[in-house]
Amino acid sequence: MQGLVISEQSGFYNVEVPDGSIYVCKVRGRLKEAAQVADLVAIGDRVLLTAVPAEGAGIVAKHGIIETILPRSSVLSRAVRTTGKRGSGQAERQQVLIANATGAFFVLAATRPAPNLRMLDRLLVTGEKAGIDRLTIVLNKIDLEDPSHIDALLNPYRRMGYEVLLTSAARGDGVDVLRERMRGAISVFSGPSGVGKTSLLNRIQPGLGRVVKAVSNYDAKGIHTTRDSVLIKLDNGGYLADTPGIRTLAVWDVEPDELDGYFRDLAPFVNLCRFHNCTHTHEPGCAVTAAVEAGAISRTRYDNFLHLREELRETYIVY
Repeated sequence: MQGLVISEQSGFYNVEVPDGSIYVCKVRGRLKEAAQVADLVAIGDRVLLTAVPAEGAGIVAKHGIIETILPRSSVLSRAVRTTGKRGSGQAERQQVLIANATGAFFVLAATRPAPNLRMLDRLLVTGEKAGIDRLTIVLNKIDLEDPSHIDALLNPYRRMGYEVLLTSAARGDGVDVLRERMRGAISVFSGPSGVGKTSLLNRIQPGLGRVVKAVSNYDAKGIHTTRDSVLIKLDNGGYLADTPGIRTLAVWDVEPDELDGYFRDLAPFVNLCRFHNCTHTHEPGCAVTAAVEAGAISRTRYDNFLHLREELRETYIVY
């Protein structure tokens, strides 16, 4: 049977099959060698499984063995290490937070708290690296802010091609559109604390915010938990993963000199720089800094790029 991995706990995977049944599965032993360098199975994976008889009297749960992991369309990951600083020779591995997400919704508040654009840009880079098809910026609490301020804040992102949804959990603005975007999709929903994510989720589906918060709090406390997300089935046929782990993660497998390729507004200018290894900081003939001076690239976005690049430079080995 084919199924969708919706949760994991201590090496057991809950897999939903087309008739809605849930099978508690382990991974076939021959597949486990690959898990030494990356997560073999993750939330959102499509797998092929074989049903097996349950062991023990009175067991009613359905059990299975995962035989094959089907190819992934997107992979949202972070790097994890055992001890020591990144790049000091200690082993590190890829931890997959969610596979096959088709949409990501990054939520900020128009005010209270003020929009954290540095975090937003980190989230967008993470989504670009993951290969998620649809990246959407959600600005909540628009009822508390001047519309002209909102436009000035978000127009640079609209020009880059990102969809921007303006919402108010208090009034219900934009909720129908947000709900429709999640229909039939596997969606990631993330953002900083205090922006109204729970209220928005409760507007999308009654009680959904409470369910997501309970799952996140459980994951934060679980001794054996290896990732921060569980897929929650939506009434409209989609699935939602709240992924607090992506808010502060160091982007997996992006070196400092590759970062400009994940900034949509910087990328078109990179090949116009005089030097092929331009860092876009001080070099003569840099097309990126020239575009910043000309107003073609937002200075805030450029500053956020420099901040993230320096962070990557300090924490990754550049080979």
